[in-house]
Parts: sequence; structure tokens; C-alpha cells
Amino acid sequence: MNDAPSGTPPAPTLSVVICAYTLDRWDDLTAAVRSVLDQDPPAGEVVLVVDHNRALLERAARELSGVRVVPNQERRGLSGGRNTGVALSRGDVVAFLDDDATAEPGWVRSLLAPYVDPRVVGVGGLVRPSWSAGRPVWFPPEFDWVVGCSYRGQPERAAPVRNFIGANMSFRRSELLAVGGFLDALGRVGTRPVASCDETDLCLRIAARDQQAVLMYEPAAGIRHRVPRSRTSWSYFRYRCYVEGLSKALVARRCGSGPALADERAYVRSTLSRALVRNLARVGRPGGIGTVGALLAGLGATIAGYLVGWVRPLDSGAPGRRSRAVTGPQATTSS
Repeated sequence: MNDAPSGTPPAPTLSVVICAYTLDRWDDLTAAVRSVLDQDPPAGEVVLVVDHNRALLERAARELSGVRVVPNQERRGLSGGRNTGVALSRGDVVAFLDDDATAEPGWVRSLLAPYVDPRVVGVGGLVRPSWSAGRPVWFPPEFDWVVGCSYRGQPERAAPVRNFIGANMSFRRSELLAVGGFLDALGRVGTRPVASCDETDLCLRIAARDQQAVLMYEPAAGIRHRVPRSRTSWSYFRYRCYVEGLSKALVARRCGSGPALADERAYVRSTLSRALVRNLARVGRPGGIGTVGALLAGLGATIAGYLVGWVRPLDSGAPGRRSRAVTGPQATTSS
């Protein structure tokens, strides 16, 4: 991976971190691991972090080959798992892939390509939804972020962005360490998050540290993210929008409403406004009224969550702990 023409910098080495917490996703997890191991060129290493689940840890260590299997050494939840993965990684770049997602062919190559520019400190990619039960007719593509996927309104070509979607993102490891890693108070715990913007908070802190730093969105680095039937209900849609608003309020209180909400203001003014006009013109077609209702309900639930998050006491937990090395027999390796 480090072969390069004379006079050009060598390609950075890559560690891929996958965080898992339940045996219920075993088939998804094995597919995620396999999709990374099959990449050409290959990643330098794959680190699987198991979040406080001994049965999953033991099975993964026993059955998954070519993977470093380690327990989460920090607070329970996705952010602690990610920080553990960063601490144990050895690559110049650390990429994060969800345990219910699969990397498409060429993912590693496309993810690493922008790092030839030293100003690029992070690269994120396209997240395509893979609907287990089919896409609901009322579900607007402008709200695909509800199910952790890329949404209508994002750039369609490579472009600098404020933050990435957490299922498919990467950073120079030195940057992750410099800003102290992910804030665990904003990370998911299990399947129903109480906050969900740890990647936004991280990207804002990276940008604040160096105003010349570039976070690059590269849609050629694509993954497929499974969307189970449980995430296609109206109740989940409203709940997830509420949590997003709540989380954005916590990030705004930490980082300032200007940088924390700049993209959201543009999203409402442009993306959602156009979506409402477009779908009002098709209310007589299948899903038309439902889509308009979803656009309005999603916006309303997000605003409600933001207002609650703005006035409630801020419990930000640790201020983003630096990742720390994991030593001793708890770090289990499967190879």
C-alpha cells in the first residue's frame, strides 16, 4: 500500500475500526468484516471493539480470522468503543465502519486517495440504505439521516463538509489524539440513543483546532448500511428526529450555535423547502400526503428536541478523553 512513484508521498496506512455490542447482529458483523478483508488494496488492519459483551467477545475472537478483537476499555457506548479502537490502532488513518454496514469494492482506495493533500485531516463517504423490508412509501430521502445514511441535500461530488455520517468516516490518527477523541456523552448506547452527535462534535473540534484543516466528503468511498424493519416505523422516525434535535442542542451549547447549526439552517431553508414544494405538488399520488406529513413531523420533532436540549442541564460527561493504550491479556487477537 505504500508503493508510490518517486517524488510523491507514500499512501498512508489504514486501520479500520468496527464497534459491536450484540450477538443479534452477528450475521451483519461477519459481513462487515468480510467486506473490509476483501478490499483491494487491503487495509493495514481491522480492529473489532466489543462493547462490554463477553459472549460476543469470545465468539468473535474464536470465529473471526484476520481481525484484532478487543474489549471496549472505556465507558459503555459507541464513543468509548471508538476511542478504544483509536488507542489500539497502528495506522496513519483510522476509519470507522458500523457493524451493520458493508464496504463496497474500492472503499479503501477511495477513502485514502484524498489524504495525498496534507490539509485533508478526515475523509467520509457515501452511505447507501439497504432496506430490509423495503423503503416505506412515505419516507422522504431528505431524512435518510434518520437511519444513519446519506440524504438528499448532501454534495453529490467530492467536496469539503462540516462533518461526516458516523457509519463511514475516517481521520488522521494524529488528529483524533490531538483533540482527545470522541465525547462519550454524545455517543449512542445500544439501539436507542439518548444522544447521537459525537461525530459532529468531533469534527467541530478538529476544525476549531486548525482552520486550514479540510474534512473531505468523497462519495466514491461507498458503503451499504442495513436498515431493519424496526427503523421504518413512524414512532422510530419521530423519536430519532427528536434525539437529533436534542443532540444538536448539546453540541451547540458546547461549540457555539454558529458552527453547530450552520448546515442545519441551510438544510431547512433549501433542502426541506424544496422537498415540501415538490411533494405538495404530488399529494394525490401514492405516499404524497404521507411524505409531506413526514417532512413536517420530522422538522417539528427535531425542533422540539433542540428546545428541550437547550434548556435542560448539560451533562457532557468527560470532555473528550484522549485515547489510551490497552495493554495486558484483555486485548484479544484473532488471526
